[in-house]
Amino acid sequence: MSSDRTRSAILAAAERLYADRGFGDVTLRDIVAEASVNLAAVNYHFGSKDELIAELFVTRSLATNRERLNELKTAEETGGGRAPIDAILRALVGPTLRGCLGPDREGSTAARFMIRASIESVPPIRRIKNREVDHLRKFIAAMRRAMPGRDDVDLYWGLHFALAMSHHTIRENERLTKLSEGKCDLDDVQGIIDRVVAVSVMALTGGATQARKPAGRLAARGAR
Repeated sequence: MSSDRTRSAILAAAERLYADRGFGDVTLRDIVAEASVNLAAVNYHFGSKDELIAELFVTRSLATNRERLNELKTAEETGGGRAPIDAILRALVGPTLRGCLGPDREGSTAARFMIRASIESVPPIRRIKNREVDHLRKFIAAMRRAMPGRDDVDLYWGLHFALAMSHHTIRENERLTKLSEGKCDLDDVQGIIDRVVAVSVMALTGGATQARKPAGRLAARGAR
């Protein structure tokens, strides 16, 4: 097997196993057995289990981020350089939700791997999420153009809440289905995107959103 084919076989085997069993239960020996390679090949191509996980996550994340930025660019070009806030947020959350939800995606290895990555907080993925924020800064810049004069803090929280809603929906879709007794249709991915965007827009445009300190704390501070 060529070096490139060996590397691809390791990545494919690791993604399948992590998607099926999670990150903690899969060993490097499980991966090499699944890929029909030797342990030295994993060490040669990736160095460690953490580096292998990081490679898989970065590969999938880059594809999602590229789709996000393409949709953002299209929205801004359509708007003559300034996209409406709902179009910006739709570009932000749409690719992630479409990539992980719906009957045509939930069974795919890539989707199940990313769902695992969302559920299980493992160090290599956490480090990448905390480090790779440049593409999100482009969304904040677009939000500033859409809502000039809006406090930056409101924009950061608005983006954060939109991402949080989409990730929580992916992680807890079974619980929502059970709670709603099937009334919430998790197969209607476009409907889910519409709801996440609508609530996020409401939070950003529905009046004053500045966080208020508890009255008791303010009174105590004033009495000093």
